[in-house]
Order: sequence, then C-alpha cells, then structure tokens
Amino acid sequence: MVASPVVSVSVPALALISAMLSAVATILIRHGLVRHSAYAGFWINLVVGTICLWIAVLFTGGLGHPTPQALMLFVLAGLIGTVAGRLLRFFSIEIVGASITAGFMNVTPLVSSGLAILLLGERLTAPIVIGTFVIVIGSTLLSTGGQRLGLRPAQLLLPTLSATCFGVVAILRKLGLSGMGAVPGTAVNVTTALVAFTGFLVASGQGGAMACRGRSLVYFIAAGIAENVSVFLVVVALSMGAVSVVAPLQNVTPIFVLLLSVIFLRGIETLNARVVAGTLLIVLGAWLITALGAA
Repeated sequence: MVASPVVSVSVPALALISAMLSAVATILIRHGLVRHSAYAGFWINLVVGTICLWIAVLFTGGLGHPTPQALMLFVLAGLIGTVAGRLLRFFSIEIVGASITAGFMNVTPLVSSGLAILLLGERLTAPIVIGTFVIVIGSTLLSTGGQRLGLRPAQLLLPTLSATCFGVVAILRKLGLSGMGAVPGTAVNVTTALVAFTGFLVASGQGGAMACRGRSLVYFIAAGIAENVSVFLVVVALSMGAVSVVAPLQNVTPIFVLLLSVIFLRGIETLNARVVAGTLLIVLGAWLITALGAA
C-alpha cells in the first residue's frame, strides 16, 4: 500500500523530465544547425540514438523473442517515422524555427487518434472532437504568426508533414508492440533509419554530410543523448503508469521549448503573440485528445 503513492508521483515526474529533455534537444539542434546542415545533424542524431538504444537493450533483457511481423512493423516505423518524420523535423527546425516546429509536433496525437479510429476501430469521443477543433484554431494562429515572421505557407508544411509521419508511426509501433518489447523495437526502428539514411547519403554522393566538427558536433551529440534519454524515460514511465497519465504530460514539450527559446535562442529566433497563443492552444488540444479522448 505504501508503494503506490511513490509510483503515482514518479510516473508524472518521469514524463515531465522526458518532455523537458525533448525540449532541450530541440534547442540544441537549433544551435547545431547554425553552422552545419540538417543532414549532418540528423545522421549524428541517428548514430547516437542507435548506440544509446542498443545499450538500453543490453540492460533491459535483450531482444527477447520478437515475431517476424513485429520486426517488419518496426522496420517500417523506422523508415516512415524516423527517416521521414525526424529528418523533416530537422529541416523544419532549421527553416521554420524551434518554437513553431515544437508547436506543430503536437498535431501528432490528432493524426494517430484519427488513424486509430479509422483502422483500429477505436471510438470517436467528444474530447477528441473538441481537441481537434482546438488544434485547428491553434494551428491557424501558429501559421499566421509564422507568416508575420516572414515564413511562407509552404514552409509550414515541413512541421505538419513531420507530425503526420509521427502520427502514422504511432499506429505502427502500437501494432508492433504486440510481438516485441518497446526498447528492442525502438532500437530496430532507429537502426533501420541509420542504415537507410547512410545508404542514401553514400548513393547520392553526399557522404560529406556525415562529417561534422566543432561546436555543432557537440550540440548534435548532446541533442541525440537528450532525445534518446527522453524516449527511454517515456518507455519506463509507460511501464509504470497509464498512457492517459504519461501522454498528456509529454505534450507540454512545446511550452518548455517556448521558455527555453526566450533564454537560449536570442538573436537566432523571434517569437510573437500569435506563435505563443497558437502553441498553447495546440498543447491544450493535444491534452484533450490524449488525456480525455479515451474517456
């Protein structure tokens, strides 16, 4: 009876720390992109992620006995979510900015909930409808705020497409988890992305993008560590508590990005009231979908 309060406190704490680390990773990536390309940052991110995740696999019981179907789903998740989604996120941070990108990333629950309703037969509930409406308003504010900062509407497709890829991959991972553990599955996911992206760079004659030095290298490595520790903490939190507790707290990442941007991205990025208001509304909409959507 004494242990349950400890667990109930530690699960939200882990989720919030994970959200903070994800925000820190976004800020570090933005600094690294000042001097090096998104290709370089993304490749280093994958290398760090692959190393971190296979170390985690060793310390969490190994691969286990995954089914062939689960392996294929995580491989597909690596191509769609990690190669496409994460690479688009890097380009978005470089072109659109950290704060606007982080805000649009919370469109992901809307995409995954919609696909779960269409493909997995999950119920459409009032909070999902209301959350969708709030996210649409927030996205509109965020878009108009971005345009006032000189961004073109086409550029705002980058974070939107990235969030869509992450929404699709959430369904693939959910299906894959029925035949494989979360940590080894994520390791297969990221390793697939590393192999595929390295092959793309070599085949397209852009192998030089894998070379990085100086402060950008430090920023990208630190971002990779922060991002992958964030993912690991989410897995641990989910193993201890309900998704309905963890997911909404994960969605506060854009708020942390906004706060950190004011402090650490002065002279690199500019915010306005519409960007801030749009981000907060998208966070609220994502919270409605993830916290109350299944109610």
